[in-house]
Amino acid sequence: MGSSKREVVSELLPLLRVYKDGTVERLLGSPRVPPSLDDPQNNVSSKDITISKDPNISARLYLPKISHHHYQKLPILVYFHGGGFCIESAFSFLDHRYLSILASEAKILAVSVEYRLAPEHPLPTAYEDSWAALQWVCSHSAKDGVVCEPWLIDHGDFDRVFIGGDSAGANIAHNIAMRAGIETLHGGIKIEGAFLGHPYFWGSDPIGSEPVTDREENLDSRMWKFVYPNSEWGIDDPMLNPFGPGAPSLDRLGCGRLLVCVAGKDSLRDRGVLYYNAVRESGWKGEVELFEVEGEDHAFYIYDPETENAKMMFKCLASFLSA
Repeated sequence: MGSSKREVVSELLPLLRVYKDGTVERLLGSPRVPPSLDDPQNNVSSKDITISKDPNISARLYLPKISHHHYQKLPILVYFHGGGFCIESAFSFLDHRYLSILASEAKILAVSVEYRLAPEHPLPTAYEDSWAALQWVCSHSAKDGVVCEPWLIDHGDFDRVFIGGDSAGANIAHNIAMRAGIETLHGGIKIEGAFLGHPYFWGSDPIGSEPVTDREENLDSRMWKFVYPNSEWGIDDPMLNPFGPGAPSLDRLGCGRLLVCVAGKDSLRDRGVLYYNAVRESGWKGEVELFEVEGEDHAFYIYDPETENAKMMFKCLASFLSA
């Protein structure tokens, strides 16, 4: 009886394992940490809020200390965390530290979205949850009393709404920006800008230095099939491959500015550069910028934010969000 309960039915190594009894064991990911109402390290307060109970969507909000002598509304960042759509959390240590630093440096009000994870909630759930979270944030602009998160109402500047994310979260940010180019946000809000940190894009045709052989066994391929098993296009799904067959034109991006960040040693680097060039050539009317850090690997600034290169990355993000 005990052995059958622990029988593995599927796994995505090295990330997680699924057992016959439905238990999901996440093998990677940082531990969850509580919010702090006044973190002395960076003078940023954080708190957790519920966006929706059905479906279950929540978020962690970050508010930098504001001088009473220099009161001003702050840009709003709706942020989507990374982790391959299946690990990590808006409440995890790595993301909490990262958003605290970013909120402090950029002087922004950040809303880090806790979307539901695969495999319990396969894609497109994360996209739907993230869109619902953005709509919830935008609904505060109406001031009609239906929603009342005081930090957003008191401190948020709805003329400066940004979205952003890293890795899988950057993939979400891209797809949310594409949807915002077609659908209307509450209050007629326009997304000022989007940043994509080391975006997770992939496809069946190798680009640049990507591996040519065994692409089906590559983690980037296995991960997508694991988190989106019902995709009819597989790894050429337009959500993952913005250049693949059937992908909509990038001129539909619904934001005014776009920052694409890549790292020299990242296996996703060449596809990020291709994305930047494709946006430039699409006829999109916004401003797009590429920021590359040589000699670094995927999401290096999240894992070790104290290095000189990480500090350079934070300065770039802060400049983009506060411009």
